[in-house]
Amino acid sequence: MKVSYQWLSEYIDLNGHSAEELAEKLTRSGIEVDIVESLDKGVEKVVVGYVKSRVQHPDADKLGVCIVDAGTGEDLQIVCGAKNVAAGQKVPVAIVGAKLPGDLKIKKAKLRGVESQGMICSAKELGLNDKLLPKEMQEGILVLPENTELGADVNGVLGIGDKVMELDLTPNRSDCLSMIGVAYEIAAILGREIKLPDEMEGLEGSAEDAGSACVGDSLRKAEDLINVQVSSPDHCPHYTVRVIENVTIGPSPQWMRNRLMAAGIRPINNVVDITNYVMLEFGQPLHAFDADRLKGRIDVRLAKDGEKIVTLDDVERTLEPHMLVITDGEKPVGIAGVMGGANSEVTESTKTIILESAKFAGSSIRRTSRQLGLRSEASLRFEKEVNPDAVIPALNRAASLMAKYAGGAVAEGVVQSAPQIGEPIVLDLSIGKVNQHLGTRLSEREVKEIFERLNFPYEQSGEGLLRVFVPRRRGDITRYVDLIEEIARLYGYDRIPTTLMSGETTPGSLTKPQFIRRELRRLLTDSGLHEVVNYSLTHPAKIAEYPGLYGANAKPVALSMPMSEDRSVLRTSLVPQLLDAAAYNRNRNAENTAIFEIGSIFITDEARLTKLPQEKMLLAILWTGARRPAHWSGVSEKADFYDVKGIIEKITGALGIAGVKYAAAKPKGLHPGRTAEIRVGQPEGDILIGLIGQVHPELQQRKDLEDTFVAELELDVLYELADSGIRYRALPRYPSIGRDLAVVVDSGLEVGRLIDKVRETAGELLESVRVFDIYKGERLGEGKKSVALSLVYRNPDRTLTDSEVGSLQEKVVQALEQSFQAQLRR
Repeated sequence: MKVSYQWLSEYIDLNGHSAEELAEKLTRSGIEVDIVESLDKGVEKVVVGYVKSRVQHPDADKLGVCIVDAGTGEDLQIVCGAKNVAAGQKVPVAIVGAKLPGDLKIKKAKLRGVESQGMICSAKELGLNDKLLPKEMQEGILVLPENTELGADVNGVLGIGDKVMELDLTPNRSDCLSMIGVAYEIAAILGREIKLPDEMEGLEGSAEDAGSACVGDSLRKAEDLINVQVSSPDHCPHYTVRVIENVTIGPSPQWMRNRLMAAGIRPINNVVDITNYVMLEFGQPLHAFDADRLKGRIDVRLAKDGEKIVTLDDVERTLEPHMLVITDGEKPVGIAGVMGGANSEVTESTKTIILESAKFAGSSIRRTSRQLGLRSEASLRFEKEVNPDAVIPALNRAASLMAKYAGGAVAEGVVQSAPQIGEPIVLDLSIGKVNQHLGTRLSEREVKEIFERLNFPYEQSGEGLLRVFVPRRRGDITRYVDLIEEIARLYGYDRIPTTLMSGETTPGSLTKPQFIRRELRRLLTDSGLHEVVNYSLTHPAKIAEYPGLYGANAKPVALSMPMSEDRSVLRTSLVPQLLDAAAYNRNRNAENTAIFEIGSIFITDEARLTKLPQEKMLLAILWTGARRPAHWSGVSEKADFYDVKGIIEKITGALGIAGVKYAAAKPKGLHPGRTAEIRVGQPEGDILIGLIGQVHPELQQRKDLEDTFVAELELDVLYELADSGIRYRALPRYPSIGRDLAVVVDSGLEVGRLIDKVRETAGELLESVRVFDIYKGERLGEGKKSVALSLVYRNPDRTLTDSEVGSLQEKVVQALEQSFQAQLRR
């Protein structure tokens, strides 16, 4: 927001405070001022002159000789090369002794033998931003309005002596997107009264009071000229129009042009300039329609799917059903709050104006503006929610200016929809809470004075208690702490004492899932694995070739508008992308890959989503290539199933999860004979926590990989099962006794079942059991294998005898014989 110092001084007495001082005070109070720009680039002794005549230079085709009255009592002869200079014009004249930007000094000179007593100036030569001038004024000399006072200082005429403060507003301070809003802020800072022009009376009043504040000399009523209907009140809580007849389109007054250009807006014509001027003044965007292009009706509705409109920038835009439009009952004539339509714009032939002032829902305007790529001063303000109390006062102000500067007659009355504006916010505030939050000792009187400076009405509601009525122009204030912030700003941040914090503090800590994930990362990296992070989006074919832990019944979630098929569905497993990473590394001669990923997958049981999908956190591990590369101390060793199984056992051991079991499985994408489900035994039944196995040979071949082993665990289950408590037990005082046995069983028998039976039979005296050999050969016979087990017995309270251990060992052998027809190998 660019704020003109001269314009601001109309609303508040700024005597004794320069623009730079105001910028410092604003910044200290929380509204940062980026820069204070002086429009005077060094212009001195440039006055308004009248071109009495222009004749061709006798010796130069591109030069003219002008006789100019500069109000000095003598006519000046000035040689000028501008094509647009002509007799009868008022122009800026730099007389002899004048200074122009760039330290240019004007002296008498002879140009091709003809004396020149000054210089007729262009906007650029005066240091003005000529890009903000109307197009016809951007080339050649600057032509001033006919009613400009002869001999007047151009600095005053063009506002060159002004200074402009550029505010860097935070999103919550949309009230300062208007000159009046900034004036309220400055008035609060300086403790001075704000002065609003007569046309602005009723700004804080009701719509009924303001509705007749600006009636021109038209004998007709606005309601007889236009009908207003709002078909989407949720998107447009309040819509108002006035009708101005018999307008004459032309240039706006110079003072208005100056203020618009100081704010960075290019003047166009008197009607459009007035709507922009009032928007800057009130922060309430307005729009002017050519009434003859409408059909006596306005309907504010949502656009139809595929409906089109050509906007004022001559671009055809396709609308969507969520976009709010202004229509004539049939076709759109404007995109509400964003830009008008070319089919209803004000032109030189316009005679009757339908002037719109409305309150649109900020979220609707924001979405439309962003989607269409249209960002305007109007949409900027609507997005941040305009002051509902300014809708009609701004409308009346603009109508009165059009009556004055466009010769229009304002029809009686305001045509409007029923306003759906909520009650103003009322907040209760305790003086004690103010001091508690700020660490100050402010008195009740001091707090009241601050609210008076802010123009916030209040009433006493008890001892040390105030009830504050927040003006609607301050939509950022919704809670009592916002009032405390206002008090702090106005009291002065630099005056607030430094105090120690008090109250209860909560030490930071990790949640159980966060702690487990951190420990898993440490354990896995310590085991030689590298962590990878992949996209959550993937190709549908990858899910089809490896459905993952939840199988084909878990349907992937498809994006409605994917950018490419490679990123069109949410993954249902982490493994496919780990396979891609392994293949990527192998293609670059990095054949030994040991990686893991902790990430989310998304699954649903619906073909078409009607509810949110399930998000599950998984851990996936992949190992391919060598366990260790070739070395002088030993040959290379390839990774196998048991390397990954060992990592799983490390994980379950570290998390304190006991009773882990492995059962053969045949999921899609994994080797049918080298894959197992990982389960944890629980009293209520085994719980599936993951899969482990070798990737299916066909999938390995497609990925051009050697034997590759993977595992996938569901972390959400591990969070529940994990027992990270540390338990201590004394070192054993009594010796153990070891016994080995080898049994011949069917080759298809799972060794885990043998071990379970041994533990069940031996009972509490069995300290450990492990497999130390598996043998198959002709001596054992077809379909047989030998499993050698090492058993360790120990009693924590006494020394075991050989007879006790022998008896237990015999029971174990008998149990194996009865359960599995095992034969003791001798």
